[in-house]
Amino acid sequence: MRTVVLYIAISLDGYIADVNGGVDWLDAQQEQTEETKSYDAFIKDVDTVLMGWNTYHQVTTELSPTQWVYAGLTSYVITHRKLSATDNIFFTDENPCTLVKRLAQERGKAIWICGGAKIAQQLMRENLIDRYHICVIPTVLGNGIPLFAPTEHRIGLRLVNMWSENGITELVYERR
Repeated sequence: MRTVVLYIAISLDGYIADVNGGVDWLDAQQEQTEETKSYDAFIKDVDTVLMGWNTYHQVTTELSPTQWVYAGLTSYVITHRKLSATDNIFFTDENPCTLVKRLAQERGKAIWICGGAKIAQQLMRENLIDRYHICVIPTVLGNGIPLFAPTEHRIGLRLVNMWSENGITELVYERR
């Protein structure tokens, strides 16, 4: 069975984006630090990425409008928009939990949950995330789109790795 990994950056106060969905606060931090090798190591074990429409739209219009940054990965975009699949990018309105359960049964490498918060929260509620790789950025946004939402049950995690570089702390937890 494939591993489902939430690999995401959050502000110190738990937001993945500001109130308008912006992530420009991540750019300011990247200028202060060297590129860590954790992403390179992580992506070697991934062949599938799943994201919501807002994340897809932000990547393709703001963050990397000239090049699909997930080339080489099979990408699934959860959306109610009726769009045709392109090279390894599939648009679906399938329930994210159903899709992840199905993909986890197929052969392959890890499945990366890239964003956004609503999809991550749905998967958390169903306890479908095996590993949480959280990059904590030393910025307090004060308001925004929270990664975590109230839930009916606890999710037990075990810290398996952590490191810090220039103020960014990366925490890797596995589900107990």
